[in-house]
Amino acid sequence: MPIPTRKSLRSLQWSDDSGRETIPALRAALHDYRHLAPALASPAAVDALALTELENDVAAIWNAYQHSRYGTLARRLPHLIHDCLTATEAYDGDDGLRAHAMTAYAHQLAALFLTKLGEGDLAWTAASRGLAAANTSEDHVVIGSLSRSAAHSLISIGEYAQARGLAATAARFLEPRLATPTPQLLSVYGSLHLVCALAAARKDDRSCANSHINEADAAATRLGTDGNHVWTAFGPTNVSIHKTTVAMELGDVQRAITIGAPLDTTALPVERQVRHAIETARALARWNRIDEALAALLDAEIIGPDQVRYHRLSRDLVREILTRPRPPRPAVELSERMGIRPGEPRW
Repeated sequence: MPIPTRKSLRSLQWSDDSGRETIPALRAALHDYRHLAPALASPAAVDALALTELENDVAAIWNAYQHSRYGTLARRLPHLIHDCLTATEAYDGDDGLRAHAMTAYAHQLAALFLTKLGEGDLAWTAASRGLAAANTSEDHVVIGSLSRSAAHSLISIGEYAQARGLAATAARFLEPRLATPTPQLLSVYGSLHLVCALAAARKDDRSCANSHINEADAAATRLGTDGNHVWTAFGPTNVSIHKTTVAMELGDVQRAITIGAPLDTTALPVERQVRHAIETARALARWNRIDEALAALLDAEIIGPDQVRYHRLSRDLVREILTRPRPPRPAVELSERMGIRPGEPRW
């Protein structure tokens, strides 16, 4: 997948919340050799945050992600990654394991955020480093959670077989613990099967995609409710969201509309609500129901403006609508808020 140009992401730098540090700062944090090879860096006293403070910071920025506050993410993630890596150098024993778990979750956030922006290669960098930290944490839930995000990053760069392989292997790793699972483990396990289903659908493997959706459905039924354990937003509604996405990937546009259009997602985090609205809008546009597609995007923009304006899929959809004869005025106005210029190529 082509990597977006800096020009295409420049509008994110103008977010009211972002200050001066935006995507370039996050890129620099992920490329900082001083944490990758501390032996090469100048010796310095390590001033690490208390672990409780670090865990609170990680939770706060996950909350920003789930509320689609992209400016806050762009501004604070570079600092969070630095603080987490510093903690891994300062603490050992059980505290060191906690520090590595927080480092894993910080990189997971970066990977998910960058995937939405279309920064696939950089997302994989973040995810792979997060997965390494997760393995060092020795926490099976953390390992499963980071495997999910790493698989999403692989999907974003077209590595569908690798993505399914990673997520399926992680699911099998968790299976022995399913006899008496915690809600956290069950949520991560089900989410891994959702990623597998998406990867299989991208490879046009209908049978495999359906099999993984069924596994996720069973896990959601066992969980019994829509939850947000380990920031997964996993439960029956999120499984239905993925059924919509899988249907779209397999070319079943009418099925995607049938599942997606009436689905009530209001109990889920804003990020999930908006992501589903974008997918539903794509399906409606494919069915030539442009006014309804735009209405879905505009409604989503009210609750998650950053996600609608900067997500790769919504930007591509608006560009596509603009190529039609006499595009609707709401599409033109939305493109202006997105910073899309007439004739700008797709990512």
